Amino acid sequence: MSKTKPPVPLQNNPSAIQSMFGDYYLEYASYVILERAVPHIIDGLKPVQRRILHAMERMDDGRFNKVANIVGDTMKYHPHGDASIGSALVTLGQKGLLIDTQGNWGNILTGDTAAAPRYIEARLSKFAQEVVFSPKVTEWKLSYDGRNKEPVSLPVKFPLLLAQGALGIAVGMSCLILPHNFNELIDAAISYLRGQEFRLYPDFATGGLLDASNYNDGTGNSRLRCRARLEVVSKKLIRITEIPYGTTTESLIQSIEAAMDKGKLKIAKIEDNTAAEADILIHLNPGSEPEKLCNALYAFTECQVSISPKAVVIVDRKPVFMGVSEILKLNVDHTRETLRSELEVKLGDLQEEWMLASLEKIFIEHRIYKVLEESESWEQSLAEIGERLAPYVVDFIRPVTREDIIRLTEIKIRKIAKYEIHEAEKHIADLEADIERCRRDLAQLTRYTIRWFEGLRKKYGAAWPRRTELCEFDSVSRAEAAVENETLYLDDEGFAGYGVRKGTAIDKCSTLSDVLTIDHQGTLCVRRIQEKFYAGRKLLDIRVLRPDDDPVFNLIYRDGKDGNTYAKRFRIGGFTREKEYQLTQGTPGTRIFFLSVHGSDEESAAVSVNVYLKNQLKRLRRPIPFEFARLRIKGRAVLGNIVTKNQVERISRIMNSAPSSANADDAVAIMPDPPAARTQEAAEAASPSGAEAETPAERQQQLDLGLE
Repeated sequence: MSKTKPPVPLQNNPSAIQSMFGDYYLEYASYVILERAVPHIIDGLKPVQRRILHAMERMDDGRFNKVANIVGDTMKYHPHGDASIGSALVTLGQKGLLIDTQGNWGNILTGDTAAAPRYIEARLSKFAQEVVFSPKVTEWKLSYDGRNKEPVSLPVKFPLLLAQGALGIAVGMSCLILPHNFNELIDAAISYLRGQEFRLYPDFATGGLLDASNYNDGTGNSRLRCRARLEVVSKKLIRITEIPYGTTTESLIQSIEAAMDKGKLKIAKIEDNTAAEADILIHLNPGSEPEKLCNALYAFTECQVSISPKAVVIVDRKPVFMGVSEILKLNVDHTRETLRSELEVKLGDLQEEWMLASLEKIFIEHRIYKVLEESESWEQSLAEIGERLAPYVVDFIRPVTREDIIRLTEIKIRKIAKYEIHEAEKHIADLEADIERCRRDLAQLTRYTIRWFEGLRKKYGAAWPRRTELCEFDSVSRAEAAVENETLYLDDEGFAGYGVRKGTAIDKCSTLSDVLTIDHQGTLCVRRIQEKFYAGRKLLDIRVLRPDDDPVFNLIYRDGKDGNTYAKRFRIGGFTREKEYQLTQGTPGTRIFFLSVHGSDEESAAVSVNVYLKNQLKRLRRPIPFEFARLRIKGRAVLGNIVTKNQVERISRIMNSAPSSANADDAVAIMPDPPAARTQEAAEAASPSGAEAETPAERQQQLDLGLE
């Protein structure tokens, strides 16, 4: 007889432990997604919000209730304690759509928190009472402890999710649905019902400016830029009257102070006068430029924020990613079906009321109640009443039941004595008109749904104007907006940066500036400035490259040791930082004879040079003049035009031509002067063996590039 093996202890079975933890993790992740973080597509609510509204509807008597009482009543449905319920209730109250508030509910502008739950009060708004609840068409389920019933989802007849927005972080996913304007949602719903195109854009309670050009229907690849509204009051004052979504005046001021500490901004002082409206005063230093400071505020502070929405909703107990247009369509379809269900329920109630009123009229008008005096038993009375009613109820919507007859027998004598036939007939006629109207609405359900949305807009739309201005604005370059409060230096060892203090001052810069360098081999490089970096010892040019700069370069070089001499004019064009670009062909032995840098095409074209050839007799030494105006401006990688195929000894600039920016020779790296007076000064150029300048003018011309 075989014996069964005893089970392996759990602590000695790693695979079982791993499987157990995997199952637990999946269960926890599913619970967080479905029950805590992601809103439902039908009503746009998370479970805690739905339970709060359900509890408030049960408590509603038209008066305000203490938030502490609401939290306590909600705990019968929500198993996660009073803290989560209280914070969710405050968030709902601050949105102002579903809950009327009383007391200190905090401030979304300043970030101030609400008072304790025992001090503040709330009740359902009229909008919530009209739109959110409809018990007869609500699907119910048992609460977590089985003692109460709660709604699976509330029959909301409005795209509430898009009106309020939603933010949630679950396991492995996050949800950010931005709020939209009340009236625009209604307009979009009506357009959808009419088969027309529509577009939706967010609208924030904090106002501000919004560039929604990349909204992309609120899907995962959307990206928005939201700005504070800045008003330049004077040259000494900027006022912030609206702040971006997701920020507070406190966090915005902290970001400004942080930028000041890093040297990105120069501001005298900041005042925060925010109350019901945002009001931040930024006092400028004397001589400041308000427009540039506004750009710096957008670039370095929370005056401009980027928002990446991602719409995730629960559909059929599963998280689904979708755009806001699809969410609106599903909500509108649900609204139409909810209105259909309500109309069907209403029609049934009206028909039932009509039947009871008609039976009552027949029972009293034809004195059928006399049967009660004549019959010998209760059952005989009921049977005889049924027989007496039969001729009058042939066309009724349903057969007369025993319960209907019992209800007739319970009519009080006083009511029979005071019964007015004309009033009864009028009441029945009104019911018939209501029934006909209800049937007509069911037959024209889409038109009825449009009238429903139009009625909502008429009642509540005036309270919800658009607060956020839609516009398109250009990106603000951080390098362009940075304050140039540093100086670029270059020392004799070839190190440059704003932290170098023993070298030559090149130009003013910021900590985000770009630096352009060209070495004696014709290698161009643009790099982000640093406190200290190696730039090279033999530089033809080094300068701060500003975003709006587009310099023109004049260059003459020999390709290799015995190649042709070329000249070209070019601009930098597009570049990648830290990448080296060769301005020549890179042939070994290449020699650069001349380089000048200019701010415009006209300055570049005005430059002329003299080209001196080698191996000429002294009496025949005459320079060949060359004008850069002959050349067109091209890209930096172009070969250039041939100046001469003969060997060139040196090149000198004709002194009456436009001044150039920089020069260098073999021995000394020449630095450019400040931008206001950049001139291309030459280093000493060694005279060729056996040759001397015949005149002082020719000696002056030798002060030019002579690089080997």
